[in-house]
Amino acid sequence: MLQLHSQSEIHHNSPFDLHNDRAYRAWRALKLQNYPRNAQDLVVEIRDPLHVSAHERAAMMQRISHTNMAIFALPQAMDKNSFARFCAQFGLTRLDKNLCADDDGISELRVIPEGRAQEYIPYSNKPINWHTDGYYNAPAQLIRAMVLHCVQAAARGGANALLDHELVYILLRDADPEFVTALMHPHCMTIPANIENGTEIRAAQTGPVFSVDSCDGSLHMRYTARTRSIAWRDDSTTRAALQQLVVLLNSEHTPILQHRMQPGHGILCNNVLHTRTGFEDSTHTGEQRVVLRARYYDRITTMSAPV
Repeated sequence: MLQLHSQSEIHHNSPFDLHNDRAYRAWRALKLQNYPRNAQDLVVEIRDPLHVSAHERAAMMQRISHTNMAIFALPQAMDKNSFARFCAQFGLTRLDKNLCADDDGISELRVIPEGRAQEYIPYSNKPINWHTDGYYNAPAQLIRAMVLHCVQAAARGGANALLDHELVYILLRDADPEFVTALMHPHCMTIPANIENGTEIRAAQTGPVFSVDSCDGSLHMRYTARTRSIAWRDDSTTRAALQQLVVLLNSEHTPILQHRMQPGHGILCNNVLHTRTGFEDSTHTGEQRVVLRARYYDRITTMSAPV
């Protein structure tokens, strides 16, 4: 399993080393160059999800290398087996079989009125605030990539907002490098234990918001905008950093991308920040919004993608 490094352990050639302003400035310039302002710029049409062509894959990888995400558009929606095979073509095989996922590790997100799943917002039609997936996972089970695929759209609502976590890092570091230092602290954010009927089904998890993968030097973000059942490190810099982060996530000047998936659409990403608006299913036809979700311990590798 890959290791994560705190700020004090980051290699000095890394743009995420606060002591290496030259590396940061070079990386920042490339990151911001021609950064898309519209989700449509991320869309890649794919004819056959079971046999992604070299051209289609290159187009997906080019977008992911720049923004950590791509939106794919298929002629029709996939079933779960095809969905898993599609993801595998991008190096995603190590599924996180989270609490409410099906036996195959893939979650079918729809409104579920009863059972364990009804306790969790993704299985309702309520809006979901800013987060990265698996923010409550143990360090050995970090979610590095996440894929969503729309099987059936809602009658109204259900749109996603997407924000590259590397852009958030830039905006915070430019505002005050101490914000990054605070959010890289190993005790920055604690998610309390998950207890059902008096039994602990997941231990409390404490860790940083930002961390750097020692294997490939990539930036990882672990975050939720929830205000209940969360504990933050109690110091003035952390509080200021979190306040600034909330401002960024609610600013019209932040390059947030908006997209409402239609059947056959999907989002392939390195676990970027995202939200979902509330939605209404059809009362006329009885059709429900259905989205497949897969979470992976793997990261989408773009080393072979063209610049």
